[in-house]
Amino acid sequence: MSRSPSFKVKTELNPSLDPDSLQRWIVSLCAIRFDLEQGQLVEVCYPPGCLTHDEELEVAYSSFPDSVSQQQNRSSIHDCIFFFRFRRHLKSPSSNATRSSEITEVDKEFSPKPIEENSVSKRLSSKSSVNVSKYLYGFVFNRQRHDERLKRGGEQKSVVILSHSPYSSVFRPLLQIVGPLYFDIGKIALEHIAAYVSTWPDPIPGKQMDLPIGNATLKVNLPPAHSLHMENGVSFDESASPVAPFLPNNQSVPQGLFHDSDLFGAFRGLLLQLWLLWELLLIGEPILVIAPTPPQCCEAVASLVSLLAPLLCSVDFRPYFTIHNPEFAHLNSIREGETFPPMVLGVTNLFFLKALRNIPHIVSVGSLPPSSNRVALSTRSSTGRVPGRPEGLGLQQLSLQKFSPSSLLNAIKLRREGPLCLMTEHKEAIWTTYSATTKPDTSILNRLIDAGVSPRVEESMSVVNNEILRRHFLELTTNFLAPFGPYFRTTVPLEGSSPYADPPSLPPFNADEFLASLSARGPGKFILKRMKSNWLNFYRRFLNGPNFMPWFQRRRAVAEQEQDRLWRHARMKADIKQLISKMSELEIVDSFNVIERLLLRELQQQQPGNGGIDSTATCQKLVGDLQAVFNALTKDMQQLMLSNPQRASLLQGGLLMVLKGTLLFKSLPLIERISVTSDKSWGKTYFCRHPTLYVMQFISIEKPVC
Repeated sequence: MSRSPSFKVKTELNPSLDPDSLQRWIVSLCAIRFDLEQGQLVEVCYPPGCLTHDEELEVAYSSFPDSVSQQQNRSSIHDCIFFFRFRRHLKSPSSNATRSSEITEVDKEFSPKPIEENSVSKRLSSKSSVNVSKYLYGFVFNRQRHDERLKRGGEQKSVVILSHSPYSSVFRPLLQIVGPLYFDIGKIALEHIAAYVSTWPDPIPGKQMDLPIGNATLKVNLPPAHSLHMENGVSFDESASPVAPFLPNNQSVPQGLFHDSDLFGAFRGLLLQLWLLWELLLIGEPILVIAPTPPQCCEAVASLVSLLAPLLCSVDFRPYFTIHNPEFAHLNSIREGETFPPMVLGVTNLFFLKALRNIPHIVSVGSLPPSSNRVALSTRSSTGRVPGRPEGLGLQQLSLQKFSPSSLLNAIKLRREGPLCLMTEHKEAIWTTYSATTKPDTSILNRLIDAGVSPRVEESMSVVNNEILRRHFLELTTNFLAPFGPYFRTTVPLEGSSPYADPPSLPPFNADEFLASLSARGPGKFILKRMKSNWLNFYRRFLNGPNFMPWFQRRRAVAEQEQDRLWRHARMKADIKQLISKMSELEIVDSFNVIERLLLRELQQQQPGNGGIDSTATCQKLVGDLQAVFNALTKDMQQLMLSNPQRASLLQGGLLMVLKGTLLFKSLPLIERISVTSDKSWGKTYFCRHPTLYVMQFISIEKPVC
């Protein structure tokens, strides 16, 4: 990561705070002090009132290293950066009660279960849900200051940026500005930073953005839309999301969350196990990640999540988890034989090894501080810091482990000793009984560069290694998901056929039929070459895991929106008179009914609050097409059509007109009408009721229309 940009406060140029605009990026900025008598205290929370009392407590407890894992660093000042994630317990609106219950049900599917007949298909038949669980991300700048004159020889404070979004590429460099600035000038630093952030434009997922902050500019890449849980539905930007292999030429373009994490540095001693960890995360197995310090712990968890790109990660991950977290009591109460929820927990307190002894997969990463009382078995450099920069931003200065025949014996010894051996000596290892299906790709490992000559060279080499690893797992994940591609395949009207019909439904999904078909045709050469013969069981576990359903429903929604867009475009280009000239009378009647239904749907999308796009041009086209089809009907059929009062109100005398690009209902029953006059024009607001929708339109007209 680049060096911290300079920042100067210029009062006369400072923007004023716009609270609503600030919420697009940041919920709150906090300053927290560790008091020897009262514990963690929130000194500042700006803007005030953004957090509940319980949330302030949770933020405070999560913003300091555990006492067991604190570095006994005797330097005058020690800075580190890490982040955490916790669930906000917000009351859902009544209108979202059904959706919330669906989400809770998905979250409770903790571990893979045997597939029941059509179980996945039944879940798909229910209303497609969007994950609206509220999480907050806390990005922490922690400073420990050594001073023999103070109690216990020092003090520590933390500056925290809270956000709904996991934009680590934004908030880490921002912390490098706001953290030191707060310790220089105090609370006013948070106010100035908040004011600058409130001037930023809306976040654009998947794009590079230039964000001004004082006299500096942050150039950042945001994660793509398909990797973020949406609260307001699916955006059209997701139509470019990869399903089959998609390898961008621009390596800096992120394809998932935490694209900036140091994957190579976090797992340098466990590179052969990355494929095992990828499988565990893909099928939603619970994983406990333990590291000596919060920055190393967070880097490891973020790197694991980044392995799933471009898959939407629906596993609950906690980059830094402490015993003070409200959910710890529930996890600690899980007995042997009970199902552990699908989570990735990052911890530093060794107490978790005993408290969560029933968690099936434990990963130990990172290196010990130089003055730690525990013994480090590794002969590598243990600081993991680039001098002059906060821990957690530097890259691990580690040498690539060479694999020898004794590694098998060491693995057997580690399994016999168990993870509790970490209580006395730290080592990088994995404890699991899971047998991986995917074989490690040694050709990828052989391409990695090991050059620990200097911090600058090491940083450059890690960037290269991270791109090699991340590109490989991106290709692996997209090939694994490729067999689901036919279920997202869109269609367009054939040339010469009428687009005035409902688009065909996407192919229905049935888990048993999918697995049977996949067993017959295979998952493709890329997967067959890299997986063992039990690959079909791996797909079965993925279908029952927590990641499949949210991703599949999201992709289906994107495909349906894209298909709807293609058919709407085809209708705009269609020549209705040419089409009806080739139709029978029955087909013309069917076309009339379809156009009427499409028109009402477009009108409904124009209503405020529905989130529909501006479809005035489409409505104008459909109005003309509806009139043309009506005129092509026989007189008897026209009279039959007009026998319906509601339809007659739409058709009789051209009652639906377009004036100056605005729709006006002339003969629908008016619920209310308000007339407004001005020097130049008439304006009217019509409240019209139709059997299938309500329309409220304000129009400008040349003269009153009744």
